[in-house]
Amino acid sequence: MAQLQTRPIQLYYWPTPNGWKISIMLEECELPYEVIPVNIGRGDQFKPDFLALSPNNKIPAILDPEGPDGAPLSVFESGAILQYLGRKTGLFYPADERGRVEVDQWLFWQMAGLGPMAGQAHHFRIYAPEKIPYAIERYTNEVHRLYSVMDRRLADRPFLAGDYSIADIACIGWAKLWERQGQDIKEFPHFTGWLERMLARPAVKRGLALNAEDRGKVDFATDKQAQNILFGQGPRS
Repeated sequence: MAQLQTRPIQLYYWPTPNGWKISIMLEECELPYEVIPVNIGRGDQFKPDFLALSPNNKIPAILDPEGPDGAPLSVFESGAILQYLGRKTGLFYPADERGRVEVDQWLFWQMAGLGPMAGQAHHFRIYAPEKIPYAIERYTNEVHRLYSVMDRRLADRPFLAGDYSIADIACIGWAKLWERQGQDIKEFPHFTGWLERMLARPAVKRGLALNAEDRGKVDFATDKQAQNILFGQGPRS
C-alpha cells in the first residue's frame, strides 16, 4: 500500500509504549512518514501547534496530508490512529464485521485495561516520590490479571484476534516492559510465545527502535522538572 501514499504522514511522537503503537503500524504498512519529536519531559505536548492536533495533550498524533478525498486529516489517540491506518491501507484490520469486532474488542481491552494499568504500575513502582504499598500491590496485581487473560486467550491462537492485527500492535509496547511491572513471565507461557513472535517481526523491531536515543534524554525517575510536567500534566488555566 505504500506506493499509494505519495506524501509522508507526519508522526508526532516520543518513544513510549503509546508512541510505539504508531511507529510499528507505519512500518508494518510500509507507509512513508516523517517524525516530529514531542519531548513530553520538556512540555512540548502543551505547545499550541501540538494541541491543535491533540487537544488531550498526549502523544501520539498524526497528520495525514492525503486523508479521505485527498484532504489532510489529523488524528489523535493511538487506538483511533491504528483503526484509521488499518482502514486506509486495508492491513491488519479486517474489512468484514465479524473480524473487525474480534480485533476491536482486544484493541479496546488494551486501551482501557492493559495500557492504563501497566502505566499505573510503572508510576507507583518506579516514579512516585512516595512508595505506597497499597498502590504498588493493586496495580502490580491488576497487570498480573491482565497478562493471565492474554495467556488464556493465546493458548489456542498465535495472535489475539487469530491473525496478526492492530490489537497485537497496541499491546506489544506495554507487554515488552513486563519486568518494570513486577511480573514473572514464566507464569505465562502462551503470552511469552506471543511476545517472542512479536519481537521477531522486522517492522516491530524498527518501530521500537525509532528515535530510541531520545528515551535517554529525560530520566523520569530522577528529573523533578520532567516529573512535574508529565505527572502534574503541565500548566493549569
